[in-house]
Amino acid sequence: MLYNENNRYDPNFGGPSQNGENGEEKSYTVRYEPWQTPLRRESKAAQYDPPPGAYNARTTEAPAPPKKKRSRAPARVAALLLACAVVSGAAAYGGARLAWSQYTPEVYGYTSPAPSPLVPAQSTGGAKDTNTTPVYTGEVMPAERIYELALTQVVGVNTDVKTNIFGQETSRAVSGSGFIVSEDGYIVTNYHVISYAAEYGYDLTVMLRDGSSYPAKIIGFDKDIDVAVIKIDARGLNPVTIGNNENMKVGETVYAVGNPLGELDYTMTSGIISALDRVISVDSSTRINMFQFDAAVNSGNSGGPVYNSRGEVVGIVSAKYSFTGVEGLGFAIPINDVVDIVNQLMTTGHISGKPAMGVSVRTITPEAAEYYGRVVGAGVEKVQPGSAADKAGIKVGDIIIKLGDYEITSVEDLIFYKRKFKAGDTTTITVNRGKEEIVLEITFDEEGVTPTASTPFDNE
Repeated sequence: MLYNENNRYDPNFGGPSQNGENGEEKSYTVRYEPWQTPLRRESKAAQYDPPPGAYNARTTEAPAPPKKKRSRAPARVAALLLACAVVSGAAAYGGARLAWSQYTPEVYGYTSPAPSPLVPAQSTGGAKDTNTTPVYTGEVMPAERIYELALTQVVGVNTDVKTNIFGQETSRAVSGSGFIVSEDGYIVTNYHVISYAAEYGYDLTVMLRDGSSYPAKIIGFDKDIDVAVIKIDARGLNPVTIGNNENMKVGETVYAVGNPLGELDYTMTSGIISALDRVISVDSSTRINMFQFDAAVNSGNSGGPVYNSRGEVVGIVSAKYSFTGVEGLGFAIPINDVVDIVNQLMTTGHISGKPAMGVSVRTITPEAAEYYGRVVGAGVEKVQPGSAADKAGIKVGDIIIKLGDYEITSVEDLIFYKRKFKAGDTTTITVNRGKEEIVLEITFDEEGVTPTASTPFDNE
């Protein structure tokens, strides 16, 4: 299958099937099937297409009355034998699986009053204590105190997924977690937790510790890094304190709080940071930089926070890798990688400065390269007229083998390394054309800005 640079399927592509693995890929592979929470869209929410209506109201007062009460069914402990489980509860598989696809974020935005930006915490020492809401002090806290803090900051996120089988409509709740980042209801979670709601318009619901539940709106998301911002109409909430990954070290104690299995609400697990800067393949076309930790996480933990010993959020739980004989491989997105994205989504509903090239590409595997007498890389199938790629001189049939100083052996590589640049940046791009290598210069367009309005290209 052929995908454009925004991970759009292109039915016009024709070519040989190439299902081989890239022998040089060394990342874990986890594929998502979102576990989420149903969110009831308010009447103002409009459709989930280009940026819908506006979202307003931001005051500081007592929490708004709950929209509905969640019935708490007895927790069911499910026995899990997962071959490869996404922390969202999706089945997955190990190894690097290459496919013809590219992945670039789409953002559904809502106009919103400018919220306070996320800012990494500065340790200030002993803030006053309270018997009601735990307070961040900037000092090392015992685990039980961090848990008390998390109870006021972590939420459940559910999607009510409806299916129609032989005319009979059935529904099921797909569950994940999230955490509060503003007192007026902004919440961060994984994109894959809310993807059913974003793509199909299913209802989203956020549940708080007191059992109250609220309809939620999708403010925006970035598929590339698996992050989404949603909002509920509530006030007086207790936002998390943002930590700083630059200070993290392997061996440091961390805590994960979320809703494993979608049923065991507010479960806290602890462990240590096992490794930093792991590049994880979360599906056949997307790789994300994460840190590895060994705190137990399961389906439903996706989107929940990872706390350090000071009660600061340093990561977003995103994936778990396991198979027979292997356990303790949890992964989280570093909070430093998402702070700017979250701030942009909260203030404008979209992300600016994302680079675009204007090409549709497919992975040329080692098997295909040998068969056709070419090289591995990202094969160019289409070039958008007037795009950055067109201006750089890239042609259909070229195989992209290098972007700047980064080697490109797959579409996955091209998507991952393109994120190292911003719109307007200029770098070299090396292509294989026939039997020769050609070095070109490319200046990236901004994603979502069509170079030539008269020639739209695959929604890029």
